[in-house]
Amino acid sequence: MALPVSPPIRPMLAKSVKGVPAPDSVEGGLVYEPKWDGFRAIVFRDGDEVEIASRSTKPLTRYFPEVVEMVRAHLPERCVVDGEIVIDINGRLDFDALSQRIHPADSRVRVLAEQTPARLVAFDLLALGDDSLMDEPFAVRRDRLVDALADAAAPIHVTRVTGDADEAQEWFEQFEGAGLDGIVAKPLAEPYTPNGRVMMKVKHARTADVVVAGYRLHKTSTANRPLLGSLLLGLYAGDGRLQHVGVAASFPERRRAELIEQLAPLVVAEGEPHPWADWRDESAQVSGRLPGGQSRWSGTKDLSFVPLRPDLVAEVGYEHMEGVGDSARFRHTAQFKRWRPDREPASCTYEQLEEVARYDLGDVLL
Repeated sequence: MALPVSPPIRPMLAKSVKGVPAPDSVEGGLVYEPKWDGFRAIVFRDGDEVEIASRSTKPLTRYFPEVVEMVRAHLPERCVVDGEIVIDINGRLDFDALSQRIHPADSRVRVLAEQTPARLVAFDLLALGDDSLMDEPFAVRRDRLVDALADAAAPIHVTRVTGDADEAQEWFEQFEGAGLDGIVAKPLAEPYTPNGRVMMKVKHARTADVVVAGYRLHKTSTANRPLLGSLLLGLYAGDGRLQHVGVAASFPERRRAELIEQLAPLVVAEGEPHPWADWRDESAQVSGRLPGGQSRWSGTKDLSFVPLRPDLVAEVGYEHMEGVGDSARFRHTAQFKRWRPDREPASCTYEQLEEVARYDLGDVLL
């Protein structure tokens, strides 16, 4: 490739803020975009050559052959575009379906490309033709992006923007029902800053009471000094099963050691029953979601855990759920808030979770 901007490029990032910031809160003003819940991707095209790089600069090209073809069909001959690869099913973004695309078998990738084709949502333009736009303010890059993709059609999309904070707040509340992640506020006067947290993101913040049914040891844990890595969290489904819904982590080192001691009386002895006792059974991993199963993300990482009697209840913070009904789980790592000795574990059900109104993704995409 002979582009004015060459890989690897780390994408510009956003810092978390509470509430939609005022448009005049930064010099030069702000515009707002929906925050897409997919794979961040920087797309490089030079004629028939196409490369797609992840947020960490790892190649994504082989996992999305249909995106490569749509880039050749709809993007300018020579360009570098920053965007998000997403998959939607039944009018809602589906991160599970997207995750399945990271598969070692090319034949499987191509089957999934036909069954659940991806979309590319573009929101920045880093280069066009022989011109690098990295030093241009976002206002200029956005205008050039809209012009460059004026003739593009689905499944290539240019993300919508608004300069109205009230409309951005409406998007924040409504678009979650289509699987979106929040709102991003972008300074109009800023150049493209790789790996710099120049933008601002507003994400949903909620709490839930969950059952703590196990823990994993921290990677720095030793036999002489065991340290807790993460708490394994569960919610009771309608049929009475304790579903694994995610983990809580990010404890200070001293707290990690204290938690090992605190949880020791609850450790399940060999042969004692536990709701996730079948986690090593591959068939059980398929039929019911259990912790411990290997994934395409973890590789050979040890995901075994120490089972605990499901007697403790904790309050955790989370942003949103992935999935629907009694199969939903926390999309990201939950944040431990406090223990809830006043709550019975059996009361920790999916019914406590906020019900998000459905919203058709087609009304979000342009």
